[in-house]
This record gives sequence, structure tokens and C-alpha cells, in this order.
Amino acid sequence: MKLYHKLLLYQNKLLQPYIRVILAIVTVFTNIASLFLIIGVVYQYGFPMTSADIHYLKILYRWIWIVYLIYVSINLLINFHNFKKRYKHLTFVLSGLLYLTLIPVLFHHPEGHGFTTKIWEFFHSEGYGLTILALFSLLNLSDSLIRLLGRRTNPSLILAVSFLVIIVIGTGLLLLPRSTQEGVTLAWIDALFTSTSAVCVTGLTTVDVSSTFSTMGMVVIIILIQIGGLGIMTLTSFFAMFFMGNTSLYNQLVVRDMVSSKSLNSLLSTLLYILFFTLFIEFVGMVLIWVSVHGTLGMTLKEEFGFAAFHSISAFCNAGFSTVPDNLGWYKLMTGHNAFYIIISFLILLGGIGFPILVNFKDIIFYNLKHFWKALCSFKLSRYKRKHLYELNTRIVLIMTVILTVVGTLSIVYFEWNESFAGMTVGDKWTQGFFNAVCPRTAGFNSVDLSAFTMQSVLIYIVLMWIGGAAQSTAGGIKMNAFAAVVLNMHAVLRGSNKVNIFHRQISQDSIRRSNTTVIMSLGILFVSIFLLSIWQPEMPIISIVFECISAISTVGSSLDSTSLLVFKSKILICVLMFVGRVGLITLMLGIIKQKKFTNYSYPKDDIIIN
Repeated sequence: MKLYHKLLLYQNKLLQPYIRVILAIVTVFTNIASLFLIIGVVYQYGFPMTSADIHYLKILYRWIWIVYLIYVSINLLINFHNFKKRYKHLTFVLSGLLYLTLIPVLFHHPEGHGFTTKIWEFFHSEGYGLTILALFSLLNLSDSLIRLLGRRTNPSLILAVSFLVIIVIGTGLLLLPRSTQEGVTLAWIDALFTSTSAVCVTGLTTVDVSSTFSTMGMVVIIILIQIGGLGIMTLTSFFAMFFMGNTSLYNQLVVRDMVSSKSLNSLLSTLLYILFFTLFIEFVGMVLIWVSVHGTLGMTLKEEFGFAAFHSISAFCNAGFSTVPDNLGWYKLMTGHNAFYIIISFLILLGGIGFPILVNFKDIIFYNLKHFWKALCSFKLSRYKRKHLYELNTRIVLIMTVILTVVGTLSIVYFEWNESFAGMTVGDKWTQGFFNAVCPRTAGFNSVDLSAFTMQSVLIYIVLMWIGGAAQSTAGGIKMNAFAAVVLNMHAVLRGSNKVNIFHRQISQDSIRRSNTTVIMSLGILFVSIFLLSIWQPEMPIISIVFECISAISTVGSSLDSTSLLVFKSKILICVLMFVGRVGLITLMLGIIKQKKFTNYSYPKDDIIIN
């Protein structure tokens, strides 16, 4: 080895410890700056500002900007190899955009009003600087959170704690003065209840949303809904892996289990599909809703787009929140807007069937289009064969969706035809029947006062709420997958079969066991909750208590006009039920209960008498 190579290696070995210390210190300051940036933005947009407050905020933003410049510069100068390896190309683009904020510092304001002046003013604007700093803050905090997974923390516990943290943050944001209407004082328990309901995409509220929250409050609620619908770890994992190229094998395994990806190679593509399908469907839904209500609600164009965007996100995420009085039973919507209710219903169904099935649909469509095009180009259409790519999970969910929707629609129309639907046209009755059969799965919108429903319709509603939507979707309930597995297992037992088969496939014992556990735990938690509410709310009818508890744990959001009557203890209990329902019964228990290690031995088998 040559002498200068030895000197270079010695120099690197000598300087490396100091470089690591410098980078660690700079990283700590950068994370602190990220937190202060978020606090500053919240204060700026959440509270009334004086000129002194604006002055001090500008100083804070300037120091945060300096910290980020130092952070990026040091990494590029003394840690370029690791910085390049750790970060994706897009982060280098953001670094370049950050350096462009130096233009107003290095050059004076140009004279005149030409193109150069506009460029200078653009890079000098607060909006540009805050956007770049906010993106860096988001990336740094996402990276820090993802790297916590490398400490071998229980993934189920991380998921539960993540939801809890966002609920607390949402509560604080809803308590900001600018989040409520002028003259409205929101109690902290009502803010906690609303935040929990939004993050857990439920829809239950103890206050009237339209008259309590301002435009900013509505924006906070819809952001919480979007975060809760997508899943906090899905968003965090996407940002960390897409922007920063997370390389930890353990981290990738954890994220793969959370989003049900089949392999590590398809992990990032799965995250991209989830975000793409969500944003695409919500955008299409927004356009269709706007077309269906344009010029009919007495709103301005801006208000119509806001209305359409809010309800598209709320419907696809199965949240059930609305910006208008009486939820979707507003008198202006109830006449001549059947298309609106049908669009909302299909958004709910798409959100409730789950992302894995949407990805499966994408694979089926692309496969058939690709092979059909090849056969068409080769003039050999006879060779084109449609391959069945439907996964077992997809088939079960689609069949269950059709059965529950059809049975629910026919039942509700039958029992409410001359009751709560009396006075409607035939078209309105069928539309409202379909809409009210879809909403328990688990959207929580209501167009007709559910307390006016017949007892038979209420019982059907309860069953639909309890079953819910599909696994890995925005819906709640015990999930159609689990319900189907339990029913198929019961069918196999009654036929004397020791295997559960369907569509020439055998359902694994692990799936059967988890399904049975989910059902039993759901019934157990519901019994305890109903029992406690019957003590705390003695004046409330038992059917209303049962409805409220199932609606909460299934993250539905429907109510028999009982939510506003809940006392403090009851509100806390309902919040807990919504949280448990969104995180998942088994997921929560896996995070709390210590897992038993695998053993190589087994005890002798024996039978117990069951008859």
C-alpha cells in the first residue's frame, strides 16, 4: 500500500469519531428545529396574532432556516457518501430549493417590476420558505420515527401509540381559538371526542360540527380523517422510504406486515398504490360530487369545491363527518340529489373493500389489457385467454359486500317504505334504502333520522355495523373476512369436515383462530361497555346504548340521537371504544400482552365434551 493511502486511511480513522459527534449534534438540533417549526406554524394559524408575535415568529423561522442550512451543508461536506446513500434524489432537489432561499440574502431587491424582480420576491416570500422548511421537518420527523422501529419495539404497540399521539395533537389543534366559530367555547372532552372520532374515522360527535367549528377547524378535522384513513404508519413509512431510502431490513419487515405487502421488493410500490388509489378515488369523487350539487345548494364556487372535497375524503375514509347541518339529511340535499347519495355510497364501498383488493383489481386490469393488446397486435385473438387472477381474499370480500348490500337495501326499503321513507318518491326510497344499507359499513352518514326507524331496521343496522367492511380498509367492525371465516368454519363443523374449504382453497387454521378470537373479543368488550353505560346512563334506552357502543367500536358513527346526551365517563368510554375499533382488537392485544416464545414440544391431545 502506498504511503499517501496509509495517511488517508489514518486520517479517516482519526477524524471519523469527531465527524460522528458533529453529525449527531447537528441532527439533534435539526429535530428540535423541526418541532419548533411545527409549534410556530400552529401558533401562527391557530391564535390571533399581534405585530410583536409576528416579529418573534419571523425570528424563530430565520433561526430554523439557518439550522437546516447548516445541517444540509455539513452533510454534503463531511458526510457526502453516507448522505447520498441514505437519502433519495428528491431530497437533494429539496436541498437545492433550500439553497435558493439564499438568493434574497446575497442579492438586493432588483429595481423595477420585471421577471427578475418576481423571481426575487418569490424566493423571498414566506410561503416558499415555510413550505421548504415544512417538507424538511416532515422528512426528518418521519425518518426519526421509522428509525425507532429499528429498536425492535413491538410494531403493534407502535401503531397504537402513533394513533394515540395524533389524537392528542388533533385535540390540541381543535382547542385553538381559530378552530371554533366566534363566540363558541369548546370543552376539552368534546375536542378529545371529536379528534378521536376523526382519527378513528368514526363520525360520532358530541357537538354540532357545522355550527361549532370554523373553516380552520374543518381543515383540521379533514386532515385527521385523511391521516386516520390512510394509517399513520403508512404515511410515515412512505415518506421515510420514498424520500430517504430506509435500508433497515427489520424496519422494512415491520412496514411490510402493516401494509400487507407480499415481499420487500413490492413494499414501496404497495405504499405508492395505497396513496395513489386514495388520492385518485378521492379526486374523482370530489369532481363527481361537485357536478351533482353545482348551483343547487346556494354556495359559492369555492364553497362548492370545499364541500365536495370534504365529503369525498370523509366518504372514502368511511368517516361520516359532514360540513352541513343535520349531516346529509340537510333539506337542500334531500330533494333532487339522488346522484349525490349514490356517489357517496360508492365512495364508501370503495373505501370499505380495502387497499389489497384495489391493488388486486389493478393487477387484473393491467394483465388483461396487456395480453389482450398483444393478441390484438398479433391478430390472434383466439389465443387470448382470460386468466383468473382474483385472490381468495378478493372473492370473499366482493361476495360479502354484494350480499350485505343487497340484503340490507331490500330489508330497509321493505321496513321503511311507509315509515321513515313515507312521502318520498319511489326513486328516493330506493336511493335512501341503498344509501342507508351502505352507511353502516362503516361510514356513519345519515340522511334520515335513525331514531325514526322501525325496530327491525335498527336491528339490521346493528348487524351491518358489527360486521363492518374488509380488512386493511378504512372501514371498521369485526371485518367481513373474519365473519366469513367464522361462518365457513361453522359450516365445516356442521358437515363434519375437519377442513374449511372454499373456491378450491383451504383456509388456514391461523386465519380461523384469529377470526374466532376477533368475534369473541368483540362480543366481550361490547358486553362490558353496554353494562357500564347502562349504569352511567340509566335514563337511556338499552337499544340506544347497544347501538352507540357497536357504532363506536365498529367506527361507524351512526347514533340514535344519544351521543350528545353522554356524561363525562360515557364520553371517555366511547373514545376508548373508537380507539380500540380503529387500531384493531388483535393488534392492540398483541401490543399489550407479552408474546409466548415458540416451543418445540407439545402436550398430549385430549377432547372436551362440546354438545
